[in-house]
Amino acid sequence: MSSSGLVAAPFVASFLILVTIPHHWRVRNCATLSIIAWLLAFNLVYGVDAAIWSGNVDIVAPVWCDIATKIILGAKTSITGCSLCLAMQLHRIANCAVRPRGYRDRVAELALCWGFAFMIMGLHYIVQGHRFDIIQDLGCWPTIYVSWPSVLILTVPQLSAAILALVYSTLAFVEIYRRRRTFRTVLAKCDTGAGRALTLAQYFRLLLTVFFLGSYNVVLISVSASDDYAHGLEPWTNWTDIHSGFSIIGQWTPKDLGPVDWRYIYAFWLAVPLTGLLFFVIFGIGAEANREYGAIWKAVTCLFSRRTGRCGGAEVEDSPYELPPLEQLPALTWEV
Repeated sequence: MSSSGLVAAPFVASFLILVTIPHHWRVRNCATLSIIAWLLAFNLVYGVDAAIWSGNVDIVAPVWCDIATKIILGAKTSITGCSLCLAMQLHRIANCAVRPRGYRDRVAELALCWGFAFMIMGLHYIVQGHRFDIIQDLGCWPTIYVSWPSVLILTVPQLSAAILALVYSTLAFVEIYRRRRTFRTVLAKCDTGAGRALTLAQYFRLLLTVFFLGSYNVVLISVSASDDYAHGLEPWTNWTDIHSGFSIIGQWTPKDLGPVDWRYIYAFWLAVPLTGLLFFVIFGIGAEANREYGAIWKAVTCLFSRRTGRCGGAEVEDSPYELPPLEQLPALTWEV
């Protein structure tokens, strides 16, 4: 991909993610909104980085890189946590285990979608051997002192969350297969006040998203870990020794990295805008989405119409992708 393509891809993905916000915002489900927020931040950071460091590795915005690298780590972590949170909800819908949602459930939801990421962002400093790297055309890149603490702090939590999301989504598929003759009725019974039952197609779109994110994260984290640890772990001596060169800023061109490492990094980078594109394909395309776009367009054009009396009739229909209201969703628990 050309340098201009690297700049455009994350911004196009960001726009497509923004298009899916209206129907998710009205539902106000923490997991789906958090996935959107982190994916949007991820792509915007990548887009800005690609624009600044197109064709160069100059140290021009060190403070921005300090912030950007933490956002990158947080987004990688939180997407796994959000996927796990949504997978648990969908699994309980498959079992129609609906009960009022309490304070503990809200705390668990926020912990998975936001607390998990901020914890890893803070703990990363322990295994941050130097400030950050700058890679030509891609921009800021987080650094890790590859050692046994980095395995425990970064790899194990992220991989565990991704595997659990995959397990919960698989269990939901199994439950659907077990109740395949009556599952439409099960979904209808789970509607306890939303005014509309969750259809089979809508449920499968959500479940497909979770299953993809779980599988995608398991593969990426595993491949990334195998590449990072291919040459073994560095010895963990003491804090002063590990952080002795903390102020160093690495500068890497594709030639410096070599063809193999460059392909790995390029693939990991490209996976982010592609994830945004897939999110849009799942939630932003189809007859139901087109009806909603039409209603929104009608409301917007009405605001600029001289016939202001017509504006009151331009109301957007309820989202076709609604989950039941959050207070009606099953409570989150930590057991698989």
